[in-house]
Amino acid sequence: MDNRDDIGMLAVGLIVGALTGAVIALLFAPQSGEQTRAQVREKSIELQKSAEAAAADARARADGLTRQVREKADAMRSKGASAPVSEPAE
Repeated sequence: MDNRDDIGMLAVGLIVGALTGAVIALLFAPQSGEQTRAQVREKSIELQKSAEAAAADARARADGLTRQVREKADAMRSKGASAPVSEPAE
């Protein structure tokens, strides 16, 4: 992995950890069950949006990596096709 992947994974971990901590804090907060359920619902929507954004970011990075690998493979293929063929030594 390169540094960008490490930073991205750290950011996702921080977001998920913060939201998980917030949900746990809500569950133990002294308030009515209805208020707690509403806050949990809101936090779960935030978590879903964060997860979707992280997934979209991961997809974009994977697409970029795939494109780079294809370009390198095409370059190697064209370089190999233009290389002279030598006869095997017997």
